[in-house]
This record gives sequence, structure tokens and C-alpha cells, in this order.
Amino acid sequence: MPDRKATPDFIPAVGQALRAERERLGLSQEALADAAGLDRTYLSGVERGSRSPNLRSLIKLSDAMRLKLSRLMLAAEAISGDGR
Repeated sequence: MPDRKATPDFIPAVGQALRAERERLGLSQEALADAAGLDRTYLSGVERGSRSPNLRSLIKLSDAMRLKLSRLMLAAEAISGDGR
């Protein structure tokens, strides 16, 4: 298994992938945060890359978007260029 580290570029890439998927679904930050049971300001921070989401939050967000978490992570890898 390759050694994967949370590089500085990967955390913002997760936020960018999350925002792209949210916008694709036509959801506002408020609507997604509410559906996931999270605070909108937390979601905003994640999308901007200033907050590092934990696994539980990522699961809540992906579930709220009816999206496999693996798809979100693959999108983040593609954005960050870490798609080994």
C-alpha cells in the first residue's frame, strides 16, 4: 500500500471537490450543512481549505449528497494531483 500523507495541497482539494459536488447538485452551503447536521460556517471553512474535516464529517456530507465517500476522495486526489 502506498504511503499516503495529508499533504498541504490535499486538504484544500477535498474542499474544492466538496464544493464542486455541492454546486453540481444545486445545493447551497446552508442546505447541505443542514442535511448533514453540521454548521454552515464549518462547511464554509472546509470548502475554503481553512478547516480540516474529520472522517465523521466527510461521511455525513457525502451521505447528505448521496455520494460515495470514495468518489469524493478520488475527485480530491485528481484536483491535488495526488492520484497515484
